Formats: sequence, C-alpha cells, structure tokens
Amino acid sequence: MTYHITGLAPDSFAPLFALSDAELTQRNACRVTASASRGYPCRITLEDAGQGEELILLHHTSHDVATPYRSAYAIYVRKDQRAAEYVDVTPPVFEGRPLGLRGFDAEGLLRDARLALPGEADAKIRDLFANPEVAYIHAHNAAHGCFSARVDRHGETA
Repeated sequence: MTYHITGLAPDSFAPLFALSDAELTQRNACRVTASASRGYPCRITLEDAGQGEELILLHHTSHDVATPYRSAYAIYVRKDQRAAEYVDVTPPVFEGRPLGLRGFDAEGLLRDARLALPGEADAKIRDLFANPEVAYIHAHNAAHGCFSARVDRHGETA
C-alpha cells in the first residue's frame, strides 16, 4: 500500500453550524446552500455536497508550518459528517478536477510538485512518493487554488 487520504476532522467545524450569520462573518466564514450537485467540495467527506445542502465556507489553515510554505485558503464543510478515509484510491472530490500536488518534506518544505489532470491523480501521487524526500502531499484544486486534501504515505499521519 502506498498512500492514505483522510478528510478533515469534523469536530473542529461542528460548532460553526450553531453560530448566527453575524457570528460567522466575525470569523471570516459564511453559511451557503449548494446551488448544484457539483462545485461545493466538502473537505470532511471529500465529496461534493448535493444541491440544497447547507455548508459553511471558511478560511482554513491547511499547512500550518513555520516555513514560507504555510498556507491558508477558503474551504467548504458540511454538518454532521464523518471524516472520509481512502487507501490507495483517490476520493470523489478529485474526480474531474485538475489538481496541483505539492510534495513536502517532514519539516514542511516543498520538495517536488506535479500537475494532475483529471484521471491522473493516483499516478502522480505515486510518482511524488517515489521521491524519498517527500513525506506528505497537499492536493489543491488547480483552478481555484483551494486545499483539497492531505495525502500521507500509508501508515503515516500528521
């Protein structure tokens, strides 16, 4: 087995759903309703929300490291979801999307990167992990730039 992808832990996001819209605004977040069944990728389930589902759009630090590669951007999360887990297979949220895959070492420094066009993510992830300097990979949507998921070598997590 090569790699493991896990959705974000829902516990840190659950309290946001009880906040008022004004309270969310104070936290640089907002409540949204998916207007289509694609385009609202939940970072907990690693699936797109269905049309009509409620989500929170928030600013999230995805790469919280003390290096120049520290990174944060907007993500969507859904209420009352379980964190998805995938081993040696890519999640639905990767399907049909070009991805920027950034390979980091254990200290959080960028060591390699790949652009994965739709259908190429699995092969590009394996290729990045062929580099022994790459400890983990961050997948981002290439067009919008938002964090999609962290990919760890199988058996290793942050």
